[in-house]
Amino acid sequence: MDLFSFTECATRTQSLRSVFELLVSCASDEGFSEVSYGALNFAEPLRLPEYPPPAVAVKWPPDWCERYFEREYHKIDPVVRRTPMVARPFLWDQLGEQYQLQPDERRVLNEAREAGLKHGMSVPLFGPLGRISVLSFASRFDDADPQQSKGHLNALAWHFHTACVEITRPAEDNCIERVALSEREQDCLRWVAAGKSSWEIGKILQISENTVNFHLKNAMRKLGATSRVQAAILAIRLNLIFDFHVA
Repeated sequence: MDLFSFTECATRTQSLRSVFELLVSCASDEGFSEVSYGALNFAEPLRLPEYPPPAVAVKWPPDWCERYFEREYHKIDPVVRRTPMVARPFLWDQLGEQYQLQPDERRVLNEAREAGLKHGMSVPLFGPLGRISVLSFASRFDDADPQQSKGHLNALAWHFHTACVEITRPAEDNCIERVALSEREQDCLRWVAAGKSSWEIGKILQISENTVNFHLKNAMRKLGATSRVQAAILAIRLNLIFDFHVA
């Protein structure tokens, strides 16, 4: 399912559970069926009632889920600890290479792997007022390659996060009128939604990579987005850009 289709399906419901199930279904198509979403430094107003803070919605093997929450592993989980320190999606397999993990942090990763979460990646999600959330995807397959699915999973994470915010606090009716994107900004966001890099967008539109980045930064500012992917998602949800077919 592409980003536009995901958006169309997600906007039909105001149910966190339904949107999360849609997310899990899309991630499973990529081979990453184990998904968790948590709010790390603020009281999330909407969560599935069966999960304690900081979890908001979780789909993990039942035994691992029970152990994780009973032992309060979120207090020593290296994914939770490192998320505020990074700005981009990161792979669990690389945490040990990039950071000097404590023994208890390594234990959490090892136990997760033994429980069936073989390879994973996490997406830091930053919001207003310094709010930080994280969405993690893991695979049960030994040969899974999160690096290969990184771009798509990152886009799904930001869309789900945006949908959750809108369910909690619906957008104002006049929101579209207050946001005006230039034609070039719309073009660039459309190609971001299609998964293209700034270099690729520049080649398609016959403009420089710096010019692409200029238009994307302007669009992000207008939409109040913290990333280009989030800006594309917001633009789709506000009907500022529309799906198109790539030859």
